[in-house]
Parts: sequence; C-alpha cells; structure tokens
Amino acid sequence: MSAIIQSIEAILVDIPTIRPHQLSMTTMGVQTMVIVRIKDSDGLEGLGEATTIGGLAYGPESPESIKLTIDTYFTPLLTGLPADGINTLKVRISQVAQGNFLAKSAIETALLDLQGKRLNCSVSDLLGGAIHQHIPVLWTLASGDTAKDIDEAQSLISAKRHCDFKLKIGSRALMDDVRHVAAIKAAVGDSASVRVDVNQAWDEATAAKGMAELQAAGIDLVEQPTPMKDLAALVRLSQKFHLPILADESIADASDLFSLSAGGFSGAVALKIAKAGGPLEALKVAHVASAAGIGLYGGTLLEGTIGSVASLHAWSTLEQLHWGTEMFGPLLMKDDIVVKRLNFHDNGVELPAGPGLGVAIDEDKLAQYRRK
Repeated sequence: MSAIIQSIEAILVDIPTIRPHQLSMTTMGVQTMVIVRIKDSDGLEGLGEATTIGGLAYGPESPESIKLTIDTYFTPLLTGLPADGINTLKVRISQVAQGNFLAKSAIETALLDLQGKRLNCSVSDLLGGAIHQHIPVLWTLASGDTAKDIDEAQSLISAKRHCDFKLKIGSRALMDDVRHVAAIKAAVGDSASVRVDVNQAWDEATAAKGMAELQAAGIDLVEQPTPMKDLAALVRLSQKFHLPILADESIADASDLFSLSAGGFSGAVALKIAKAGGPLEALKVAHVASAAGIGLYGGTLLEGTIGSVASLHAWSTLEQLHWGTEMFGPLLMKDDIVVKRLNFHDNGVELPAGPGLGVAIDEDKLAQYRRK
C-alpha cells in the first residue's frame, strides 16, 4: 500500500546575503526562502524550496504569497493522497491553481525528494540518471563598483572557484554600464568568460546599441536585454548580432520556448525549475531547446541549498549545458540551514550523494532563521 501524505508545512526563512546584490529592479540584502516539508504515513519527509528575488520586484509571486498558496490551497488538496503518484498530484494541483509556478516547484521537489528516499535512490536517478557529478557554476559580480568587481573576479579565478562571470546591468546609463563591463573583461582577458544580465531593462533601440558595444568589448552572452513579453525584439536582436542572447524571463515553460524558437530565435535559454513549476517541467523546456538547436543554461532565482540541489539533479541529467550554470545561491548567503553545505571547487560544484536530494535540514539553523 502506498504511503499517504500526512502533512505539508511551508516555512519562511530569512538569511542575510554576504553583500548587497544589485539587480536592475532592486538591491537585495536578505534572501527569503520558503522551505516545504512533506511528511508521509511511513514517517519519511521530503524537502522542497521556493525562492524568488527581491519580494515582488521580480515577479508575481512573493515568499509570503507562496506560503499562503501552499497553506490555503495545496495542503488541503494533497493531504491524505498517495505520496508516490507525483504526476497525478501535479495534475490535481494544476486543475485548481493557474500559475503559481514557484509554489508548484517547491511541492514537486519535495515529492521527488520523498520518492527518492522511499526508493533509496537520488532525484537524478528518478529523472533518468546523472551524466555529470561535477557541474560548472559561474559567479555574479554585483557590487556595482568596477575595481571591487575586478578584484573579486581575479581572486576567484586564482582560487579556481569560478572562471565564468555574470554582471547585472541596466540600472545605470547605457554607456556607464558598457564601460564598467568592458573594463572588467579587459582585466580578466581570456582567463574568464564575461556575460551580462540586463533583467529586461532596455527597449529594443537601447539593446541594439548596447549589444553592439558589448560585442566589440568581447562579452560572450547577453541575458534578457528587453521586456519579457516582447518576443519579437529578442528574435530581431538574435538575428542581428553574433553575440548570443540568453532568454530568461521570456521563457517559463516548454510552450513559451516553442513559440520563441518558431519565431526564429537563435541563442540560449535559462532553465529554471522555479519558473517552470519544478524539475520535471524544466527538463521539458530543455527537450524543446535541444530539438530547436537552442543552447542550455542552468539558471537560478538565488535559491538556497535545497532549491539549488533540486536544480543540480535536473541539470546533471542533461548531456550538454552549453553555457554552464549559475547555481551559486548558497554562496551568496551568510549562513545555511542544511547539515552539510555544497562542495564548490574547480569552477563548479559536486552533485550531493545519497537518497532523494541528498541534503538534510539543520534544525537549529532553521529555528534561528525561521521568520517569527
């Protein structure tokens, strides 16, 4: 007989960041995670996480709304049902809740973790099996100060912790951003890849000028230069420059990417379990990308260890991640709520071993950072 879902708990956790993290729409000093714990009738527990950037500044779900959705709608819907019918539970949720992809992702992750523990296998095994045990990870240089960013990049290159860097731009005047980025690229030279994330801050005309300047400066990739709904602009820009564009906010699920690729877009896509609705749904996006010849990148919403590991299990099953990943969220936080932190080395991170996600909660740390 299948184990039954007995309880679902959604917990708000606030952890300070190691430094202010600047984006085009906000600056973060604290990251708030929604940690989900699903317990079954056999006493096993599955862990999940839903995390966004800067409250409501980034998207339509906030940590508080995610917790409310899970507590009010998902918990009574799923409690008492078989815990191993993941697809059935996903369909049931989708029938009563439109959108709410971050909340859905946390639930799907916890169900996969629970199933892995039950079967004594990893989440990556449930997803088809890991091809990679060590996955490349870039670092975001987001102080906004050119000299500080150069020092930080060179230090991380020397330590072999990161050799790919992303810069958050778009909040300043275009040429100020270009000069900032170009100086960093000139300083690191061929020892590192430098990319930029505009977070939708430019209109198409500004993006065209910006991409011309960035292309000349040797930048490798431009992430989401224009507003998320302006798919035609992404297509035109991707056809105008050999500097690749990374579609991020424009792509939530597989149907979004199908529409963009059918329109003539060439470039890359940022896979995110949060915006897709879970690891299974994110891999559907990857399959469409592979069919369309679009490059893959493992994206983050700056999740903590639980959410990052869920993503890593999914990314580990992909044969090629053309642009690596940005699963550095745990490194951005001053502390952690898991017993064993991730092992970042040699410009990447190790996939945790063990059943399910391979991570366990540190109850004392959870109590310390849990929102009162």
